[in-house]
Amino acid sequence: MPRRKKKKSDEGSGGSNWLTTYGDMMTLLLAFFVLLYSFSSVDAQKFQMVVEALQGKLGVLEGGKTISSSDLITAGVKNNEMGLQQFNRIHQKISKYIKDNNLKNDIKLEMTDRGLTIRFTGKVLFDLGEAKIKENSYNILNKIAGIIDQVPNKIMVEGHTDNLPINNSKYPSNWELSTARATNVVKHFIEDNGIDPSKLSAAGYAKYKPIRPNDTIKNRALNRRVDVIVLKNKSDKGADTKGGNLDE
Repeated sequence: MPRRKKKKSDEGSGGSNWLTTYGDMMTLLLAFFVLLYSFSSVDAQKFQMVVEALQGKLGVLEGGKTISSSDLITAGVKNNEMGLQQFNRIHQKISKYIKDNNLKNDIKLEMTDRGLTIRFTGKVLFDLGEAKIKENSYNILNKIAGIIDQVPNKIMVEGHTDNLPINNSKYPSNWELSTARATNVVKHFIEDNGIDPSKLSAAGYAKYKPIRPNDTIKNRALNRRVDVIVLKNKSDKGADTKGGNLDE
């Protein structure tokens, strides 16, 4: 009895076509994780739109348009780029102001993971053991306020002291002194410069966040300071005194 020849359609069944689909899926997954990384600072709504768009491409959804406008996906990236440009402009303007007014010994710029720190040494804003802003320092604060108010970023004002104890009727300890100094700067920014109060916050750290050891007169003078920090992110990561000076 002659054998029946196999039909060509029977041969090669379960061929390598699945590899093409598998490769496409891997490529899309790679693109998805790249987007996860690049959109790490985008808000939840924009991130959800990216996820929905990718789900549609992967066939998870039944089809149809997953978002109303493709521009919304790239909006986060554009906003991030604009923020970096504004940070650079702020840095340049403050650096020029410091140089033009011979304030390099009184105001330092420092970039950390938190953002741009404008560091005022204690003597430029306050007398020793006092929290009242000096009359001749208002113009300096007004100039800085006009520059940092140009961006929507949050602004943190932090007061610091040296390790010398203080105990009087106004300030029982350095906690009260450092907090009062930061609060007075914030009040000046709000009441005299019109900065949105929702952008500002104040904190006092007393002697516990030194940038130099409190072992010499010069170092203690450096530790007596007020830091005005234009934050990179919406939420503060906590005090961080490490970084590199940008004006040296």
